[in-house]
Amino acid sequence: MRGDDRWVTDRRTGMRRWYPAAHVRLIEVRLLDGPNVYRLEPAVKLEVAIGRRRTWYGQREPGRHAVVRLGARVPAGQWPPPLALLAAWVRRFRVDHDEGRAGTAVHRSSDPGHWILSYPWTRSERARTISEAAFHLAERDIPAARSATLTPGQQRTVTRWNERIAEVGGSGPAWLRDEDRRVPIVSISGTNGKSTTTRLVTHILVLAGRHVGTTTSDGVLIDERLVDPGDWTGPGGAGQVLGRSDVDVAVLETARGGIVLRGVGYESNEASVLTNVTSDHLDLQGIHTLPELAEVKSTICRITRPDGWVVLNGDDRYVAAIARRVRANVAFFSLGPRGGSAIVRGHLAKGGRAYVLDGEQLVEAEGRKRTEIAALRDVPITIGGLARHNIANVLAASGAARALGASIAQVAHGLSDFRPSSDRSPGRLNIFRLGQRVVIVDFAHNEAGTEAVLDVAEGIAGGAAGRASPITMIIGTAGDRPDDTLRGIGRIAARRAQRVAIKETLRYLRGRSRQSLVGELLAGVREGGQVPAGVPVYGSETEALRFELAGAAGAGNGRPDSPRVIVLMCHEERDEVFELLQRLGARPVDVATELTELVPRLQERPAR
Repeated sequence: MRGDDRWVTDRRTGMRRWYPAAHVRLIEVRLLDGPNVYRLEPAVKLEVAIGRRRTWYGQREPGRHAVVRLGARVPAGQWPPPLALLAAWVRRFRVDHDEGRAGTAVHRSSDPGHWILSYPWTRSERARTISEAAFHLAERDIPAARSATLTPGQQRTVTRWNERIAEVGGSGPAWLRDEDRRVPIVSISGTNGKSTTTRLVTHILVLAGRHVGTTTSDGVLIDERLVDPGDWTGPGGAGQVLGRSDVDVAVLETARGGIVLRGVGYESNEASVLTNVTSDHLDLQGIHTLPELAEVKSTICRITRPDGWVVLNGDDRYVAAIARRVRANVAFFSLGPRGGSAIVRGHLAKGGRAYVLDGEQLVEAEGRKRTEIAALRDVPITIGGLARHNIANVLAASGAARALGASIAQVAHGLSDFRPSSDRSPGRLNIFRLGQRVVIVDFAHNEAGTEAVLDVAEGIAGGAAGRASPITMIIGTAGDRPDDTLRGIGRIAARRAQRVAIKETLRYLRGRSRQSLVGELLAGVREGGQVPAGVPVYGSETEALRFELAGAAGAGNGRPDSPRVIVLMCHEERDEVFELLQRLGARPVDVATELTELVPRLQERPAR
């Protein structure tokens, strides 16, 4: 008996049992209905932990030696003995109950001591019961070899589980096979920008005469008309659109949560876009690092058909690396100087395709050929080039639309006609004027989003002839972000804005206390060089905006209508915020016609 062996009280029975250090704990049995990070088909995810409980600790961007490839199969020689026994029972039960012979695989998790066993499934309850049976028998160290001699008690246990498995069946996976699909699909994922890119692609295709079904975090849209509000970025939303008879193309925003919890809802797509991978939604479902997050999101790229197109961010090393793992044609997009990043220039040198920024022109490049799409000043959502994150989204959307057959002229028409308004792109860089104050309402919810919206705010605040208006940044996000992300938001806001305020989002605490969420944001503010005691905390988004617009605590330099740019990270009360602005007399800014008035220094730019 080793020194780290222990007695443990079973919570279900109250009995004390002795467990060796190699005790195996069942974490979850999850049935994934479609392509996922482990395999590009419906799969059972059986997660177990071996040994003592430990917490993940590491770097968000680990060195090459520390990167965990979630989908990689671990050779059998590296399996811990308890896991090998578990896998043996899974294989045996699958064969005995007509659930297949091949495909059982083991994967590493970055959670210490956690292992994933995956295998294909065809009948839901039978697959789940096989996992439960295999774990029960492996936990009791009952040999799985058919030649093994079992005690009478062990044999009775095996017989009971076989009987239970034989009694259950269940339905099949709820994914859409290619032979049953009638419309082409473009799937869009990423940390930031996926909603905007989805809306842009949809607008381009609608103006080109297509009937488009769209899923977003705002709801399901048909030809840009909202038909079902809510977050439909998972397989349920895809099923809604793909089951309709009034669409001829599907543009599907695809979030991390749906991929991790249920898998992708269809077998393949004709095009996919991965916008970027930054720190967000980490420490959830065992995803802790940026390479792991990129691997999960890349599922939509790995299912793109060989004759289709994968559109990747060539400025993001984790996204660009996905090009090596896909079957389809690859097009990069890049904001890098001299026609794109080094990766993109190398891709073009080999005759590849890319969407790049050449001076102030958006360009499609293929090999040495260059075709101008549009000038930045003619694409309203870029705010004359201030919104660099939206330039990236525009390039990504151009690649996706071209992959689905849109012409250069149709892409240019769609981009020039798209406005970042509260009806067409709600909560994404919506800009209002109220006297001398400019209000920016944006869904920014992580560090990269905070930086992006502040880029625009600083460009607007800069004015002309050296004049500058102060910036107020109202921050806050959901409680399921890790501490380092919350502190990062506070730190960025404090360094770049002249005033910081916090708004609470009480419906999105997600297990974290109010005090903890506010405390981490304030810790970031302190790191950014501002005094936390001077940061007001408001109970809601509307309350925060109302008080800051009124010049609370001197926010308006003594007069409520003093020039100021106010940025609100808006997640919970978007409609109420828009209603408040309307009641106060704020006017939406049409950046297409009011660009130089909004950003006077752009008047100095020569027209091209």
